[in-house]
Amino acid sequence: MYQLERAIFDLRRGVPVLITGADGDRLVRPLEGHHEGELATLFERGAQPRLVVTQHRLAAAGYQAPSDIVTLLLSAQALPETLAEGEVPPHEAMLPATSAERVALGMLRRGQLMPAALMVTPAAEDEVQPMVAAGTLLALDAGEAELALANLGRAVTRISEARVPLADAEVTRFILFREADGMREHLAVIIGDPHAWPAAVPIRLHSACLTGDLFASLLCDCGEQLRNAVRDIHALGGGVLLYLDQEGRDIGMANKLRAIGLQEAGLDTLDADACLGFGHDERCYAPAVAMLENLDIQRVQLLTNNPRKLAALTEAGIEVAKRQAVYGRVTEQNRAYLTTKAGRSGHWLESILDQDDSA
Repeated sequence: MYQLERAIFDLRRGVPVLITGADGDRLVRPLEGHHEGELATLFERGAQPRLVVTQHRLAAAGYQAPSDIVTLLLSAQALPETLAEGEVPPHEAMLPATSAERVALGMLRRGQLMPAALMVTPAAEDEVQPMVAAGTLLALDAGEAELALANLGRAVTRISEARVPLADAEVTRFILFREADGMREHLAVIIGDPHAWPAAVPIRLHSACLTGDLFASLLCDCGEQLRNAVRDIHALGGGVLLYLDQEGRDIGMANKLRAIGLQEAGLDTLDADACLGFGHDERCYAPAVAMLENLDIQRVQLLTNNPRKLAALTEAGIEVAKRQAVYGRVTEQNRAYLTTKAGRSGHWLESILDQDDSA
């Protein structure tokens, strides 16, 4: 886990990482970002350049992908410094990704970078190994990294807590949970007295939305959903709102802003994410399940419009006794966003959209 954590932080800084395994050694760095210095030069001298991308990016560019993650074999010394969103460079072949290449993309996703990894075979082992020995270049075993990535989010640690009275729920306590790799922190907002909660505890899984929750962006209804959920949980006798560190359906703020820029050019929210290489929804609800287990909550009344949240809890063995909708307003600016969520992601929003149409 420690090696994986360091590797992700190195990649976020634009520093190459060496992935080792049965398929051979590969240097990897993110496509995005500025790269310079000794390690960048080492990377540029590597052989067999390749770009690892997702099927979503390829589909957005009009290609049929042979698998969910794909390796594009590039011409020698044809490493692209940058690519426009959705762009795919000229390539000699398109192959299903190896385990090491999957690990590379997994690390970029965990680091909330664009899922596009440049990889090369080191030009000379006697040049790479001294750098690994000196700690200048991090070497990561592909098999161990793959296992660590698969287990991320499944364990959380309770870190701190305090009473935080809210305008719509005065008796409220915040509990902060941290994931095992230390990269993500989530809040459990405990509303009311747990001893007086209903047998099916009202809960809301709310993914962080800085633009909507804090700045009241008109492009979404997230901020209103957040406050309405707190009010509804209080009215139902208390319960829990899990505030999850999953900005932009877990693509991160940088990519969320990139996606909003693409929406300005006419794409809907899902097609914009696909141009960046992301699926319709990148969120994983394992941390939410772990938090509920820590709070000893096994039966819930779920406040959501999202069928994936209901399915995730049910599959994890948490009984969803009832579902309750939680809405924000439909506005001129968020109508397209909400219509896309209803029509393409299956969110239960038809009633509010129909009601607004008839107004």
